[in-house]
Amino acid sequence: MPNNHKDREVPARQPIYSSGNLSEVIFLTVCTKQRKPILASDEVHSLLCSLWSDPTSQWSVGRYMILPDHIHLFCSPKSIESTGIHSWTKFWKSQSTRSWPIPNQKPIWQRQFWDTQLRAQDSYSQKWNYVQNNPVRHALVSDPTEWPYQGEIEALAWHDR
Repeated sequence: MPNNHKDREVPARQPIYSSGNLSEVIFLTVCTKQRKPILASDEVHSLLCSLWSDPTSQWSVGRYMILPDHIHLFCSPKSIESTGIHSWTKFWKSQSTRSWPIPNQKPIWQRQFWDTQLRAQDSYSQKWNYVQNNPVRHALVSDPTEWPYQGEIEALAWHDR
């Protein structure tokens, strides 16, 4: 029986905790199948942004970082009736696979993903600072602002107690 998260084969799945009008911001990490370095391109960036910014989506995407073999993004349900994070992530992964610009790269995504609900505005800022430095840590650029595959679809409002 695994006794820490590094031994887990499947990510722990926690429900989103709703507390009145407080923010529900999720930090999501999604990896490619076998960590294939296929995401860092203008075409993929455009494809993912178009899916995440679809006005009919039940989730809002805030800041995001697309690295060669994984994605970090912050998202929030648009309403109480929004589908769960698992259904929404499965949906956009499926849609992106159908429209993938280079068909021989399929399958694209790992089945599982990692999600964490943020508890405070400070954790959002801290997580983003960490995420923003990923391209530097991976020796892709020397300055995080040089990495072209990052941005913000919508500003996720934070409502503290």
